[in-house]
Amino acid sequence: MLLNSTHRLAVAALGLLLGPVGSAAAAAPSLRYTLAMPAPQTHYFEVDMQLDGFSKAYTDVKMPVWAPGSYLVREFAKNVEGFEATAGSEKLRTEKVTKNTWRVYHPKAKDFKVHYKVYAYELSVRTSFVDAAHGYVNGTSVFMYPAEAQQLPSQLEVKPAPGWSQVSTSLKPAGGTFTYRSSSYDELADSPIEIGNQKLYTFTANGTPHTIAMFGDPKVDEQRLTRDMQRVCEEAHQVVGRNPLDRYLFIIHNIDRGTGGLEHLFSTTLSVSRTAYSSEAGWKGFLGLVAHEYFHLWNVKRIRPVALGPFNYDQENYTRMLWVSEGGTEYFSNLIVQRAGFLTPDAYLADLSNGINRVENTPGNKVQSAAESSFDAWIKYYRPNENSQNTGISYYDKGEVIGAVLDLMVIHETKGQKHLDDVMQYLYDQYYQKLGRGFTDEEYQAAVAKVAGRRFDDFFRRYVYGTETLPYEQALGYAGLRLSITPSAAAEIDLGARISSANGRQTVASVVRDGSAWQGGLNVGDEILSLDGVRVTDDLNKLLGGRAVGSTVKVLVSRDGQVQELSLPLLASTTSRYRIERQSNPTPEQQAVLAKWLPVKGN
Repeated sequence: MLLNSTHRLAVAALGLLLGPVGSAAAAAPSLRYTLAMPAPQTHYFEVDMQLDGFSKAYTDVKMPVWAPGSYLVREFAKNVEGFEATAGSEKLRTEKVTKNTWRVYHPKAKDFKVHYKVYAYELSVRTSFVDAAHGYVNGTSVFMYPAEAQQLPSQLEVKPAPGWSQVSTSLKPAGGTFTYRSSSYDELADSPIEIGNQKLYTFTANGTPHTIAMFGDPKVDEQRLTRDMQRVCEEAHQVVGRNPLDRYLFIIHNIDRGTGGLEHLFSTTLSVSRTAYSSEAGWKGFLGLVAHEYFHLWNVKRIRPVALGPFNYDQENYTRMLWVSEGGTEYFSNLIVQRAGFLTPDAYLADLSNGINRVENTPGNKVQSAAESSFDAWIKYYRPNENSQNTGISYYDKGEVIGAVLDLMVIHETKGQKHLDDVMQYLYDQYYQKLGRGFTDEEYQAAVAKVAGRRFDDFFRRYVYGTETLPYEQALGYAGLRLSITPSAAAEIDLGARISSANGRQTVASVVRDGSAWQGGLNVGDEILSLDGVRVTDDLNKLLGGRAVGSTVKVLVSRDGQVQELSLPLLASTTSRYRIERQSNPTPEQQAVLAKWLPVKGN
């Protein structure tokens, strides 16, 4: 159904370009890209677009402002320079008409070429990069598209820098050296490209060939790498039970400090610390990242909220469902690692306990709901500041714990016969395959109800669209578990501020809502000079030990170059430690729920 929809859009786009049907059948438009990097050390890609059969007096070409999967307007047009257009030997008039739109005037030429350069020196999974070692292209930050023909198929030829012999992409070959085809701009933009001399590894999962393109030459056991990634991928396939793949590519950048991953339709890019493979904790963290981004090929790329495709590349695409798309993916990725045998059930429960701690000890959890966090990702999640912990909650963290609680409730309601896997299967079949579209918020709730046999309207109202504390005890109890909550000791003081030490200065980096620092007026950016008249040379938090809750201290600070004294009330810490524990003597019903939730498999 999605392909049919795409074809309809492509036909509509051709109509806009050609006028009445049949008026220019022989002049069907075509689009070809050439990507070159003749001087990679200068960090520039060079792009040629050959547009043929465009019969209007002018054509607008656009550069996206964001990258799908990373919900922030990044203004990729800022890196474009040297834009020009020619028809044969004639230089055409061009004009920039919006921040990311260039107009090419070609009243006498149906065929013309656009040329431009892109500065690419930000190595992340959501941007593009080229230097003397390799090139990486994330489509939305390099390739423009004809504004009225976003669904037009295209061909791409990649010309690697001298000395580079590999091009890795999930785009299908089109004949010729390093030449590929895409069915639309969406596919081109959603197929990252690694160019250089990367190492290639392969394995097969669920009958589908998988390739790993490794940049960075890490010290890793190839057999262990392919074996364990295969196990994770095989287990991920079991969740939805549908295989939409005919190929898959992992692009892995091994760098000093990894930054995460980004999902694509037939591939993903992972940014990994090159030392991650040398410890068990690092290895399991890597497999968790693999599971998260791989599971996105279902959840987000195919099972998706209606707002997440087809994309509007000009502006924000709003949804209140990122707690499902991202937080739910984090929930399933941890389950996948556990089901694959890399985590014991108790180790999984310890990880989930850490997630509950992050949520419940964040003041913003009582200010912003999971749905609001999703909607405001564009202005909050990707633009955190020193007050973010007080005003918001991560849709990753909150979505993960919502997923765990909801899953246990579905398992309980169905007496161990169904779980959230079945919800994902229903969404895939009903909306991706049958209707060829995403689902609405209400349709997601209806899918849960269909699987569970009852509606959870009150649950969604209170815990997803509201900020009430999730019913952990009730849900965990279904599986013979309990949530141990250990408040901080009554006499334990909490300044409620994070202090940064640099160049001999102690500076306030953040202040927690309603804590001692908050109530006493300590500001972010204040330099701590003295405590009760004694010069401070260490973190103020360490110097308050032994002081009594309820007492007051005098703190001298430098604020904007002026010295002033503050009186801080010393308040007791309000944080708690959350830990999931097993109940003694669980009932057979509880044991059945736990076995459905966390099955034990051999290594």
